[in-house]
Amino acid sequence: MKSLSHLAFSRRAFLATTAAGIASQPWQVRAQEKAAALDLGTRLELFVDELLIAKLTGDAKSHLHQPEPKDVALITDEPWEGNTCAYYTLFQDGSRYRMYYRGSHWDETAKRATHPEVTCYAESKDGIRWDKPTLGLFEFGGSKKNNIVWMGNGTHCFAPFKDENPACAPAARYKAISSGYPGGKKGLYAYHSADGLRWQLQREEPVITEGAFDSQNLAFWDEHAQMYREYHRTFVNGVRAIMTGTSADFLKWTPPQLLTYQPSAPDEHLYTNTVRPYPRAPHLLIGFPARFLPKTGQRVEPVLMASRDGRRFHRWATPVIPETAPKDRGGNRSNYMTWGLVTLPGRPNHLSVYATEAYYTGPSSRVRRFEYRVDGFVSIRAGAAGGELITPPIKLGQLAERLEINFATREEGHLRVALETPEGQPLPGRALDNCPPLRGDRVRHTVSWKQDGDISTLKGRTVRLRFELKNADLYSLRLQPWLT
Repeated sequence: MKSLSHLAFSRRAFLATTAAGIASQPWQVRAQEKAAALDLGTRLELFVDELLIAKLTGDAKSHLHQPEPKDVALITDEPWEGNTCAYYTLFQDGSRYRMYYRGSHWDETAKRATHPEVTCYAESKDGIRWDKPTLGLFEFGGSKKNNIVWMGNGTHCFAPFKDENPACAPAARYKAISSGYPGGKKGLYAYHSADGLRWQLQREEPVITEGAFDSQNLAFWDEHAQMYREYHRTFVNGVRAIMTGTSADFLKWTPPQLLTYQPSAPDEHLYTNTVRPYPRAPHLLIGFPARFLPKTGQRVEPVLMASRDGRRFHRWATPVIPETAPKDRGGNRSNYMTWGLVTLPGRPNHLSVYATEAYYTGPSSRVRRFEYRVDGFVSIRAGAAGGELITPPIKLGQLAERLEINFATREEGHLRVALETPEGQPLPGRALDNCPPLRGDRVRHTVSWKQDGDISTLKGRTVRLRFELKNADLYSLRLQPWLT
């Protein structure tokens, strides 16, 4: 795997963004290279980019993790479903989990679709076992005994979400965008629903018209930014790419802009995007775009990307779900990540994601659940030789009373932490030698030194953190008050 310097934005660009908003011109970024220390507040910070990395020494490196495969969650074996079901959307809604997806089937012998595309619905109490309720809303094959929630325009890639905007009208609590041609006008159309099951077109005109829309185009309410965001497909010089826009009301959208990536990111076909705020750190947007490989049998493989501003993304090169994951993932379009990232009952320290398999290969296709450690997309990892992570200068805010980390050690491993001046001098009582070696597996652990873990006397000071790691992974950190 390439080094972090080849896979990420420059830290300078992220420092500039954090300190003074998004710089629109290169000279503005350069002018802010010596910006004030990072102000993290009490936000949870992950290592999905270079923001918290000033230096890595020894064999410490940024390590991309792959989720662990679990059982099959859904099989699309109903007559209105089939082997080309796709573009799954999953989210938690109160005590249940909702799933929406395209029902479609392709006859490989006749080379044609066997029935019109429909939008299907499933739900679950635990995110593991999924039911297809009989809804009685639309007729298929002479019967309404099915789980279809939408037919007609928009069924190719209908992607709903629950709108958490406090100003959202109850009648539009659930929203979706999807491509269609009502009246012959190409574009993305807006839909809404009061209950997530009975849908209607929000207006007759498309709300987004620039792009190519035969993909999982999506939108959501960004609570951190207090706006709606949308991400959709386009082409640039024949290469599939992703565009984004924002809106205050879900109907009037800014002109879409192309996503940008770190300078070394190659031009690759990105078929889907699955972008959403990370629930534990909503200032971070996480996506699992499907990298399309048209010259190798139309295969797809999901990769990870992350952003702090919604447009500039750190994109990782290694697939998060390889074709070797079970099973039937190496065929034509057989390895899409769904749009969904959920915590399941009884699994508070894990995150579930889902991916498709067996596209085109049989009478049905499947969705399989995978599981991450919480915050576990990327870690700072060191092996037996050991290494160190040194952060940029960080200003300790008025709520910074303790340092909480998510970490795990392996055999004969440990982790220690020091607080230093920006120039690298250990603060009294906070040197590495004052930190008892940390061992084990902790999602939330308060770092302590020989006297205690209270750093409230350092409020207002600018420090840097030094992490010593050996056979250990550091997943995230947070500066916290005591009463949390």
